[in-house]
Amino acid sequence: MAKNPLQFMQLAERLKIFREQHPRVLDFIQAVGRNNLQPGVILELRVTDLDGKVSVTNMRLTEEDVETIGIIKNLKG
Repeated sequence: MAKNPLQFMQLAERLKIFREQHPRVLDFIQAVGRNNLQPGVILELRVTDLDGKVSVTNMRLTEEDVETIGIIKNLKG
């Protein structure tokens, strides 16, 4: 995690840009995160590169994962 105040400011600016460019992604994450992230839930990430190659991975959330997500959500203020 960034410890330098300048890095925090840069991160905040990048997150602002990300929100502006991809509002549906954050809306989706917030909607899912309200009630559905609990131990045992499986998160899947799928990436398709420019050549069409697909990479997929997933993870089953643990209690610790859910706790970590809660801490991150509370960082927003």
